[in-house]
Amino acid sequence: MKTKMDEIQLLIDLHKGAKRQGPGGDEETKKAIDLACIDRNAPLKIADIGCGTGASTLILARLLNAKITAVDFRQDFLDVLETRAQNAGLAKKITSLCASMDKLPFDEGEFDVIWSEGAIYNIGFQKGVADWKRYLKPGGLLIASEISWIINTPPSELQNYWDSKYPEIDMVSSKIRILEENGYALVGYFFLPEHCWLDNYYKPMRSSFQDFINRNGNSKEARAIVEAGHYEIKLYEKYKAHYSYGFYIARKSDT
Repeated sequence: MKTKMDEIQLLIDLHKGAKRQGPGGDEETKKAIDLACIDRNAPLKIADIGCGTGASTLILARLLNAKITAVDFRQDFLDVLETRAQNAGLAKKITSLCASMDKLPFDEGEFDVIWSEGAIYNIGFQKGVADWKRYLKPGGLLIASEISWIINTPPSELQNYWDSKYPEIDMVSSKIRILEENGYALVGYFFLPEHCWLDNYYKPMRSSFQDFINRNGNSKEARAIVEAGHYEIKLYEKYKAHYSYGFYIARKSDT
């Protein structure tokens, strides 16, 4: 009998070879840095929470004068990140930490910036925004991408899908309200464009499906994951005008 852990291991196997484990892009990470008005020369301490194999971590390390703690609950992903950081000559700027994002071993006020691309959904936007605030210095920045509705009346097929996957999906105004209610001031936000989904995430994932099935013995479980992936891609291609990841940039209150 297969367990939830078996499914997680299959998902890790599918995604760990990819540059990204979710929609995003190098230029969009740079855009968030600029929109946040981060001084690229200032010495910073950053936590990249839910870093996966490190697509955003490596951009932050390359562009900023920062010491970065890269956090993921899967050592498999962190192993890939460490190799990539070493190959890019950035290993001295990055420390990996295998930990759950709801049980972080950080001190209060430890970080100038908390960064999280496409990962905060794992504990929920509201919980992440509230829980992680204590790790920021006064005036520190929370920068996170979060799936959000672009249009307030999604088709029922799309609404039903995301209600089953992530019921916290909501309009930008609701996400901003959560930030404000938890003591942040919005600096800015923008939506990830289509290429962050299709070119940077779905296209590489789709091209890996057959190899994934083959190395997992054409198992029913592997084929089910691929089928679910095809359906998610189909939904995005059909309804991409209705939703995307919003990149939210907010500053913790000084008080």
